[in-house]
Amino acid sequence: MKPPYVRGTDSGKRSGNRNAETRTGGNSPRNKPVGKVAPVRGSCAPGRAKASKAEPERLQKVLAEAGIGSRREIERWIEQGRIRVDGLVAVLGVRVTPQQKIQVDDRLVTLQRKVLLSRVVLLNKSAGTICTRDDPEGRPTVFGGLPSIPRGRWVVIGRLDAMTTGLLLFTDDGDLAHRLMHPSSVLDREYAVRVDGKLTDEEIATLTTGVVIGGQSMRFTDIRHFDGRGRNQWYHVVLMEGKQHEVKLLFGAVERVVSRLKRVRFGPVILPSRLTEGMSEELSQTDVNQIRRLVGLEPGPTTAGDGRRKSVLLPYLPLEERLNAAINT
Repeated sequence: MKPPYVRGTDSGKRSGNRNAETRTGGNSPRNKPVGKVAPVRGSCAPGRAKASKAEPERLQKVLAEAGIGSRREIERWIEQGRIRVDGLVAVLGVRVTPQQKIQVDDRLVTLQRKVLLSRVVLLNKSAGTICTRDDPEGRPTVFGGLPSIPRGRWVVIGRLDAMTTGLLLFTDDGDLAHRLMHPSSVLDREYAVRVDGKLTDEEIATLTTGVVIGGQSMRFTDIRHFDGRGRNQWYHVVLMEGKQHEVKLLFGAVERVVSRLKRVRFGPVILPSRLTEGMSEELSQTDVNQIRRLVGLEPGPTTAGDGRRKSVLLPYLPLEERLNAAINT
C-alpha cells in the first residue's frame, strides 16, 4: 500500500529537529450535569436547518459529541447498564433526540443543539506516565497537565504504553476521536525505535512482508534506518493501526529487543521539536479543520488569532485516495 502522506516532504526541515528520535530518514515523514450540550460540530450545523425537528441519533454518538467520552467507551457503559434514557436502562443501538432525558450513572445530561469548535491538544508524553484518568498506584497520568475544559472531558486518541514516549493526541469531540481511531480512516502511525543491532535485509523483508503473532497478521508498511552506533541502532517504522505492543512484538519476531520507543507522527500530525517532553500545546483551528476534513467530517469556523499558531500537519492524501490505496493493496 502506498503511504497516505505525501512523498518528498522534508519533515526534518519543517520541524528543525536534529534528534534521532524525532527525525526521519529518506522520504518518510515524521513524521451536576455530566455535560450540558451535545454540540453540532462544523459550519454546516444540522441544528440550524432542523431546529424544529431533530432526527434521532445513536446514543453513543450523541454522548460522544457532548464530550462525555469516546464512542467505544460509551458503548461499554451501555453494556454495563450505566446509562438510562427516559428512566429505562439503555441498550446498544437505541436512538435519542435532544428532548429525551439521558442519565449517566444517575447524573443528568442535558442535550441541546449548539455549534461548538472541536479542540485538539498535542502532548509530548513522558516515560512513566500512563494513559488512564486515575491510577490506584498513584502514578502520574497523561491527563494531569492538559488545559482545563469547560464541558465534557478530554478523550485520548490512541494510547501509548507507560514507557513509550512521544506524540499523543486528545480532543473534546468524541465523534472526531472515533474517526481518528477507527481503521476506516486509514491513518498511519510512525515511531522512532532503538533496537539492539542493525537489521539484515532478510529481517527487514520479514518485517515489511508480515508475520502472524497471536493469530493476528502484523507488519510495518515502511521501515528505514536512521542512525546509530554499535548495538544501539535507530529506525523509523510505520504502522497502519498500531495494535497493542505491535512494534515490540514485530521486532521480537526477528529476535530483536526494543530499548526505546517514541511515536513521532499520527496520520498528518507530527511531533514538533519545540515541544519538549511532558509539554502540550493546543492545535490551531485551521489544523483541526484540516484533520476533520481528512477523516470525513465538516470543518468548523476559525477563530481570531488562529494564524499565530504554527501548523503541526504534513501534506496528506484525502480520505477517498487513502481508501482506494488500501483497497488496491
